[in-house]
Amino acid sequence: MNDSVFPSINIRAMEPEDLDMLYKIENDPELWGVSNTNVPYSRYTLHDYIANSKNDIYADQQVRLMIETPSGSIVGMVDIVNFDPRHRRAEVGIVIVKQYREKGYAHAALQKLHLYAIRMLHLHQLYAIVELTNHCAISLFTSLGYLNIATIPQWLYDGTSYNDAVLMQKIL
Repeated sequence: MNDSVFPSINIRAMEPEDLDMLYKIENDPELWGVSNTNVPYSRYTLHDYIANSKNDIYADQQVRLMIETPSGSIVGMVDIVNFDPRHRRAEVGIVIVKQYREKGYAHAALQKLHLYAIRMLHLHQLYAIVELTNHCAISLFTSLGYLNIATIPQWLYDGTSYNDAVLMQKIL
């Protein structure tokens, strides 16, 4: 796939100025069904998280990066979580703010994340757990070389029902 068709973005560490965006994303109930969050976060808690995050995967066991356009607009964030240093693997998650979805930002951000995971973190593989009905996310990960490894029955609970998920894996 030709990379030039995707928007130019940067992925970078969180800054204190990202508090409003982090607050918006973390407190979006639509996203809670695909995360481990089911309660709102206070601004104080998120401010504390930004201030105390070392941006060191070995210290924090995760890395959260903001997705930024060249003009400085934050379009989302991408995470590496559940880091396993022994097996050199981690889970990846990505959120794009609604008005920026389906514009190629997620694809561009994941490409940069893959390079970061290889060059800086020396990971061997990344995986994602995606709700089975999230066809856009499955298509995104498939387009980047992730393989659908397994269907996990009733893995995600959305507050009213359990939903199947797929485990998608990319060997870096």
